[in-house]
Amino acid sequence: MSSYEQLHRQCRTLENLLDTKLNSYSQLVSTFSKGSDDVEANDDLLEKLEENNEKLAELSSKPETVSQSMLRAIQRHRELFQDNVREVKRTKASVKNAMDQANLLSGVRNDIDAYRSTAADSLLAERGRIDSSHHMTDTIIEQAYETRAEFGRQRVDISSINTRMAGVLNTMPGINNIVGMIKSRRRRDSIIMGVLIGTCIFLLLWYLW
Repeated sequence: MSSYEQLHRQCRTLENLLDTKLNSYSQLVSTFSKGSDDVEANDDLLEKLEENNEKLAELSSKPETVSQSMLRAIQRHRELFQDNVREVKRTKASVKNAMDQANLLSGVRNDIDAYRSTAADSLLAERGRIDSSHHMTDTIIEQAYETRAEFGRQRVDISSINTRMAGVLNTMPGINNIVGMIKSRRRRDSIIMGVLIGTCIFLLLWYLW
């Protein structure tokens, strides 16, 4: 009897513990942050409960040691054990589905994050190229403005030089006359030299003939 009472109490205790575990475990399925630990704990409780049920079954095989009420209690423990086995299997399947979904969502989320990161990097690189192009364009425009300004300064300098030269020529009108006389003398000398050379050639040919 004492053995039956001890096994009966142990079964009741294990069944209550397992029932509590399964209830709390069902609430954690959505998060399953401690799922694997709870599954192992449930498996341990089922294993102990199975051992006690086997011992009770051995006692029930000896009708002289147990009463009808004890047999009904043993049968009830066996039924509860089967129910708990099915419940643990169902809960394991629920956890596996939840974990698969979470892994899928995590993979999709990682892909989205990777795409966003790649897109952001591409946008930043494109922005860098655009900024570089703008900077180059600004530099070219600045150089063009500087070149135009330099041409303007040179034009002013040339105009100033022409103005000064004209002023000098205006203050010395005799220079133009002198230059003209020099040119006229050079033309006259060229003509005289041409005539003289032609005459000499003519006389030389006449003499030889």
